[in-house]
Amino acid sequence: MGANRKYKDTLFSKLFNDPSRLRELYNALADTEYGEDTPVEINTLEDVLFNDLKNDISFTIGGKFVVLVEHESSLNKNMPLRFFLYMARVYEKIIGDRAMYHHDKLLKIPTPEFIVLYNGLMSFPPEKTLRLSDAYLAEGKPPEKFGGLELTVRVVNINPNGNAELLRKSETLNGYTAFVERVRHNNRSLGMELRDAISEAVKWGVEEGVLSAFLERHGSEVQNMLFTEFNIDIAKEVWQEEAREDARNERAVEIARVMLADKESIEKIIRYTSLTREEVERLRATN
Repeated sequence: MGANRKYKDTLFSKLFNDPSRLRELYNALADTEYGEDTPVEINTLEDVLFNDLKNDISFTIGGKFVVLVEHESSLNKNMPLRFFLYMARVYEKIIGDRAMYHHDKLLKIPTPEFIVLYNGLMSFPPEKTLRLSDAYLAEGKPPEKFGGLELTVRVVNINPNGNAELLRKSETLNGYTAFVERVRHNNRSLGMELRDAISEAVKWGVEEGVLSAFLERHGSEVQNMLFTEFNIDIAKEVWQEEAREDARNERAVEIARVMLADKESIEKIIRYTSLTREEVERLRATN
């Protein structure tokens, strides 16, 4: 499948879209020791998991089909379903359209593994498992004679204080999380403008040997990618806060309507709901 210019690479996908780095990262995640002689074939699809930025990578290694996703915002509980849809399309890409119709022998396929690397700001355990079966409408497992389908997703916290042992095993992942943390610290704690925060982090990484070769080669591209990523992340935070505010306002209006029906005073309604006098007056006029 050809590249789709609508979808922009993230720093994560740019950094790890490399067989050697993927091999190192997978060895750290799976406690394996695959060497440089173990082939890694990258087969990432366009436009399946996310709509704007490419922060997923799929690849085969040692007879396994692995899908990696970096997740910066609050965890999406529908990841198992998304991986299920992704899996079908990647298998189709790997085996081709005709191979599955040969019925004279069992078709062997790579064993699937699904991993989310959580890099968000919310408190999160070192690891967590998401299951597709949690989304099923019917409760309980079906009888074995009926068959069934399960898909599990391993969610791994890759923040600096989230999984120290894992970061120790992968120099690239450790450098990536340290670099992102530097940008966040510059921007959120020191109050630097986002472009300045990223620029300083790039300079720091080169000087301190944190992803230095990668940053020296792709420094300007990294700055543009992270600027887009962080702006989208900030926008999501604003949207979520606006949604929470809308929900609070709707609840306040419901309470005010009940209090108006009970003939409560406007002053009391304002005190209980934090609505303005004008808002309460409008509600009273339409109640």
